Amino acid sequence: MALKRKANARDSPEADEVLLSDGSDEFDATDLNGVLSQDDESDDPGLDDSDNGEEELDSDGENTDITEDEGSAEIGATAPKSVNSGKPVNGAFDHEDNTPNYSVTTDANGNDRYVYKEVDPVYDSDDSDAPFTTNTIGNIPLPFYDSYPHIGYDINGKKIARPAKGEALDALLDSIEVPKGWTGLTDPQTGKPLELTQEEMEVLKKIHMNEVPEEGYDPYPAMVEWFTSKEEIMPLSAAPEPKRRFVPSKHEAKRVMKIVRAIREGRIMPYKPPVEEEEEQQPSFRYDLWANEAPRADHVMHIPAPKLPPPVFDESYHPPPEYLPDENEKNNWLGAEEEDRPKDYLPSDHDALRKVPGYDKFLKEKFERCLDLYLAPRVRRAKLDIDPESLLPKLPRPEELRPFPTVCSCIFRGHEGRVRSLNISPDGHWLASGGDDGTVRIWAMDGGREVWRIKVGDNEAVNVVRWRPGTDACLLAVAVGETVLLIIPFPGTGHLASEIESTSLDLVDAGWGYAATAPTSETAAKEPAAPWTRPPSTLGDQGVLVQISLRATVKSISWHRRGEYFATVSPEGQTSAVAIHSLSKHLTQLPFRRLRGIPQTAQFHPSKPLFFIATQHVVRSYDLSKQELHRIDQPGARWISSIDLHPGGNNLIVGSYDKRLLWHDLELDTKPHKVLRYHSKAIRAVKYHQGGLPLFADASDDGTLQVFHGKVVNDMMENATIVPLKVLRGHTLKKDLGILDIDWHPAHPWLVSAGADGTCRLWL
Repeated sequence: MALKRKANARDSPEADEVLLSDGSDEFDATDLNGVLSQDDESDDPGLDDSDNGEEELDSDGENTDITEDEGSAEIGATAPKSVNSGKPVNGAFDHEDNTPNYSVTTDANGNDRYVYKEVDPVYDSDDSDAPFTTNTIGNIPLPFYDSYPHIGYDINGKKIARPAKGEALDALLDSIEVPKGWTGLTDPQTGKPLELTQEEMEVLKKIHMNEVPEEGYDPYPAMVEWFTSKEEIMPLSAAPEPKRRFVPSKHEAKRVMKIVRAIREGRIMPYKPPVEEEEEQQPSFRYDLWANEAPRADHVMHIPAPKLPPPVFDESYHPPPEYLPDENEKNNWLGAEEEDRPKDYLPSDHDALRKVPGYDKFLKEKFERCLDLYLAPRVRRAKLDIDPESLLPKLPRPEELRPFPTVCSCIFRGHEGRVRSLNISPDGHWLASGGDDGTVRIWAMDGGREVWRIKVGDNEAVNVVRWRPGTDACLLAVAVGETVLLIIPFPGTGHLASEIESTSLDLVDAGWGYAATAPTSETAAKEPAAPWTRPPSTLGDQGVLVQISLRATVKSISWHRRGEYFATVSPEGQTSAVAIHSLSKHLTQLPFRRLRGIPQTAQFHPSKPLFFIATQHVVRSYDLSKQELHRIDQPGARWISSIDLHPGGNNLIVGSYDKRLLWHDLELDTKPHKVLRYHSKAIRAVKYHQGGLPLFADASDDGTLQVFHGKVVNDMMENATIVPLKVLRGHTLKKDLGILDIDWHPAHPWLVSAGADGTCRLWL
């Protein structure tokens, strides 16, 4: 042992301090002795000889090899001592350090008890998949080798030299030229710079970023309910019910005894398995659908099976010569289409039956025959006997809807040619009419006599006459060609009260004063849409006060309910087709620069600021306050002739030249609510009763007037009641023209009509 100490002291002076210290360092004397006692070299007789004074020197004359081997043996063989110093059992040692893997204790009876260590399931195999370990010093701390030039031993027992440390310049160069995988750390196992792979660098980066290093890790897994949230009602005991608690049922006992008695009496036979018999193969049959049909008596609901027609002479294989076709008939039959042939076959003659060839349409005929039998009805279905009249809604009888006009009471004669227009005054005393003779005539409603007339057109007809609404003044608007005249009738006759006549004059003269004092503007230099001028003296003496010249022939005039404005329609006027005139200002406005379609007529709403214009196919309504399009109604007519609004303002009737009368509900769809067809020719005029009676009528070129009952209620759930009441006939046709205009009395159920025969008729 002294030789070893000298060798260690000669190699490194600090070795004595490590090995011979009194426990100031990591090892004490007991640990060192234990290591030396368990060293394999201590049992070698050659080692004992070396202890007696024989030393082995290396090539340099120093015994450093012995010292290093001993140092490695001393350090590497360190192992803990057993709890019990008893002799270990064979095979009860660890594989690495040959220490027992158990401890001996005393059990309750005082005997020895061997307590083995738990098996460590760490992978510790030596196959090629195990990581290659270069340093085999085990768990010895690396600082113990600080005093030696080596840092351990490899698997073959060779020393692992300590890596050389570079100077400051080398360290600087190494820091500048950073190799791949360089970390700046030193591996404590090898002492070399620690190099990491790309995968390890990614793991470190994720750890540094507070991320999960493993792939596929779910940080928010689904929660597992270890304890259910539902309260389960469980019994206090899960043991089955004991048999002593069984209570037999008397009802079941009665049923069992009943079955027992039935078995004893033989009413219930015990089950016997059926005897297996070999089924004989039955020959297949082909069934005829009508073979078993028994003859039945004639019955209304029974339909017999369809039968084939009997064969005829030309179907024979040897028909008479007169049934055989000639060459022309054969060529015609072969040249015709299969659907156009009168027969599906061509008759032919054969001397014998064996010479008859096969029929190529045999299968097709049989298939069609099967279809006839399959699809033939066997029972006649009973049809519902419904009276079509019962499906119609129940309407009240016309007798229950009186009063309404039924007969012609008076005929107004005097016009030469057709009477184009007529209108009853607001007070109901006068009837104004105009015709092809260019005259305007006023008739008394009470007697039918002509009261006053005026000649306003020499070569032009009077198209429209309309009274101004209101009883405070008496003013008549007349359209003659392209001119509109405002007339106060009965000048100097005394038929008008002085107050009414003066009020009428003031209404017209107020416009002249406004036109004279109107402020000038940029538009004053422009040509007016329709100039308002005073008529010639010949007309002024007869009551004509104002003359308005338009750009096209006027076909319709409609007054506003207040009497301040009236609208005219000229279908050929294009941009000036619709004009609105102000009576108090003597101004004319053209509200539409461009109007789609050809306008036919126009009308103001009875209570709202709406203006309706009817073109050939649609009816458009415009909001005058907002100056925008309000609604478009589509009657579906080919050519609209006239329209009229209900006094309530929620319903509209449209007459068309295609013989249809259409009722529109303005609060519902834009399509017509009701379509009425009662005329054989075009409808010229339609009119509501404005006095509160539920009546409306239409006039047609067939010379008839159709009077209807039209009741409108405020309930949105109930539709309007429309009942045809009466057909009025009396006008004669002239050049396929019948009745051209109609109007209602403002208070009574009286109707007047203007015909192409030159007469006006009053219907009461």
